[in-house]
Amino acid sequence: MSGLEIFGIGGVGEIEPGADLADVSARAASDAGTPLQSGDVLIVTSKIVSKAEGRTVELDDITPSQFALEWSKQWDKDAAVTEIVLREAKRVVRQIGPILITETHHGFVCANSGVDQSSSGAHGRAVLLPLDSDDSARRIRAGLLAVGLDVAVIISDTFGRAWREGQTDIAIGIAGMQPILSYIGQFDPHGHEFKVQALCVADELTGAAELVKGNLSRVPLAVVRGYQWDRDDTATIAPVLRDQSRDLFR
Repeated sequence: MSGLEIFGIGGVGEIEPGADLADVSARAASDAGTPLQSGDVLIVTSKIVSKAEGRTVELDDITPSQFALEWSKQWDKDAAVTEIVLREAKRVVRQIGPILITETHHGFVCANSGVDQSSSGAHGRAVLLPLDSDDSARRIRAGLLAVGLDVAVIISDTFGRAWREGQTDIAIGIAGMQPILSYIGQFDPHGHEFKVQALCVADELTGAAELVKGNLSRVPLAVVRGYQWDRDDTATIAPVLRDQSRDLFR
């Protein structure tokens, strides 16, 4: 691998429920003059996946619980949003001041269960994470395979990180390639055996792709070209999720 090419794909427009994201992605890439190629890695922002799958909620339709009302009043939060966050959570991991760190039903640990109001498509609307991001990625990949494009697909979302300030895009769903590249059992040039070295290439590719997407540019798709991945249609994001028994922060 001599180098990588990373470029964003805009011109997608507002995504409506039921949209075929494989077709949307292929058409947008072609219209931009950068058609998809077999061997590409396609990074898809989770927000458009959620919109296509109908994972949006109107805040006016939510009746907050008493806890949501009291907590939101204390910290000047929208009680309807707080209620959605709690419904999307398997449990609350940390509650410090106005910050809710939760574990979602998927097993993701993140702020506010991944619930987001930005770029939701309308005022007073919240976007939830896809129900099954791996399945979302598989369906996009299958749609591209149907038109002759063997493309790995990663669903991305923006998360904070333990120990670090700032956020970065990470992978929350994957299809076509394994998310982790392990060096365990291999040896460096001096004969040292790697015991724990395993790279989360899915997160690395996703973070790099964020540089050509951004939050304000309305570029929800990115392509990484030149990364040599091995086709594996058994892949899921599960190996990335650290078990609670080995998590020092839970």
